[in-house]
Amino acid sequence: MDVRLKKLSEQTIVLTGATSGIGLVTAREAARRGAKLVLVARNEDALKQLQKELQAKGCEAICVAADVANDQEMRRVSQAAIDRFGGFDTWVNNAGVSIFGRLEDVPLEDQRRLFETNFWGVVHGSMVAVEHLKQRGGALINIGSEVSLRAVPLQGMYSASKHAVKGFTDSLRSELEEVKAPVSVTLVKPAAIDTMFLEHAKNVMDVEAQLPPPVYAPEAVAEAILHAAEHPRRDIYVGGASKLVATASAAMPRMVDRIMSLIYRQQRSNRPVNPAHRDSLHAPGPDMKERGGQERHVFETSAYTKASLRPRLATTLALGAGLAGVAAATLLRKRHRTA
Repeated sequence: MDVRLKKLSEQTIVLTGATSGIGLVTAREAARRGAKLVLVARNEDALKQLQKELQAKGCEAICVAADVANDQEMRRVSQAAIDRFGGFDTWVNNAGVSIFGRLEDVPLEDQRRLFETNFWGVVHGSMVAVEHLKQRGGALINIGSEVSLRAVPLQGMYSASKHAVKGFTDSLRSELEEVKAPVSVTLVKPAAIDTMFLEHAKNVMDVEAQLPPPVYAPEAVAEAILHAAEHPRRDIYVGGASKLVATASAAMPRMVDRIMSLIYRQQRSNRPVNPAHRDSLHAPGPDMKERGGQERHVFETSAYTKASLRPRLATTLALGAGLAGVAAATLLRKRHRTA
C-alpha cells in the first residue's frame, strides 16, 4: 500500500526517551520544524523542563511521565495524545539502555530489566501506536542498532534485545502490509552515537566502558528519524560504519566473529570504575544532556546516511556498501592471517 505521510509541521509526534541523547535532539529539532510533541520518559522533572523549553519557543507540547516497560502506561500516553491533540501521526520508540560486561557476570535480574525496556518497551509502544495509526495513517519508527544484525561482546544482552527488535519490527511490517494498513514501519540502525549512552548503561566490568569507533553525533540519528516521519522507509542505517558492519557480517560472518576481539578491547577503557556512577537501568538517571562527550573523534554528520536518504542514490549506495563490505572483510582476513 502506498502510505502517504504528512509534513512535520502538520504532525503530532509521540517520542519515548525524550529527555536525553537522541530523543532530546530529535524533540528539539522536531519542535523547530513545527511539529506538536508528546514527550515521554521516566524522569518527570526533566520532562517538565523540556516541555517548558519547547513551549517557550512556540511548540505545542505535552509531557507524560511513563515507563515503556509498562503496557498500561503506554496506553495512557496514547490517550493523552488523543485527548490533547486528537491523536498522533508518528510514534517513535526510542527509549533504551545497555549493560557492559560478560554475559555470565551480569545478574539475571538486570538482563530481564534490559529486555523489558529495549524489547518489550518497543512492543508495547508499537501495539498501542498501530491500534491508532491503522485508522488514521502515519509512521511507526523503532530505534534498533548496528548490533541488530551483528552482536558484539560485552554488550551481549543489548545485542540480543536489538536483534529481537529487528525481528519484531520486520514481522509487524509484513502483517500490516498484508492487510494494507496505511502505516509506514521503519527500523533505524545507528552506529555508536555520542549520547548519554555510557552514563545510562550499567557496567559490571572492572574498568569504565567506552564506545568503539567510529562515533557519530546524535543529530545524524535525529535527521534519520524525522526523515522517516515524512518519507516511508523500511530501514535507515545511521553512519556508514553501521551499513559496513552489516554487509561484512552477511558476507563473511565467521571472519567477523574472529575479529570481534578488537571490539572487545575497544569497549574497555584504561580508567578504573567510578564507584559513584548511577546508571538508568532500574530508575531514571541524569537527563537533559544531548551528549556524553567523547575523547575520540565524533563525526558530526554521516555522508553515507545523508546520501542514502535521497532515493535516487539509495540503490547505488547499497551496491557500493556491499562491495566495500566484502573488500573490508577480505582485508581484515588477510591481516588476521598475517598477524
